[in-house]
Amino acid sequence: MDQYVIKRNELLAQKVIKGLASRNMTGYYAADKEEALRIALSIIPEGSSVTMGGAMSAHEIGLVKAVQEGNYNFIDRNKAPDPRAAMLAGYDADFFLTSANAMTEDGVMVNIDGNSNRVSMIAQGPKKVLAIVGMNKICDDIDGAMKRARNVAAPTNAQRFGLNTPCAKTGSCMNCKSPDTICCQFLITRFSRHKDRIHVILVNDNLGF
Repeated sequence: MDQYVIKRNELLAQKVIKGLASRNMTGYYAADKEEALRIALSIIPEGSSVTMGGAMSAHEIGLVKAVQEGNYNFIDRNKAPDPRAAMLAGYDADFFLTSANAMTEDGVMVNIDGNSNRVSMIAQGPKKVLAIVGMNKICDDIDGAMKRARNVAAPTNAQRFGLNTPCAKTGSCMNCKSPDTICCQFLITRFSRHKDRIHVILVNDNLGF
């Protein structure tokens, strides 16, 4: 990565971290994926119960593998005999691993969800939320964050899941009401009443969608 892009990301990350602090959330900056993983594991005590949504960014830094193979109680609904029971058990977990579809420069997090388990767990559920966010997801403001979520994240995820939505075919949001739509619930996290419940690791890399 170009040295000037690295410097720009470092400076921008500090602005985002300051914004998160003003919203009762805790931010960190990682220079690369390896540092992001070290920070994440320093936040999650061994023995913790951990669950997650479909956070590609957590996979990309190696966090999911580390939790699966480490001394943690990983609640994996994808491998559970009863996925719904595992999902419900996840609401009482110590940590929820996630990312963001977009985040503003002043620390507001935007997420869109289809089944809504991810946004509901961010809003209320596990004791702590740990979001891994690449610097490619930082936007100027709420309007920009919503546009990114709907026109970048949603079409890409629709294609990844093989869904029959207009955005999967056109590459941009068509404001559809398709049975396959993944734009069912929109969550804008602008403040946390519970100080330091939400932790965000900003990574100097292009992560997720």
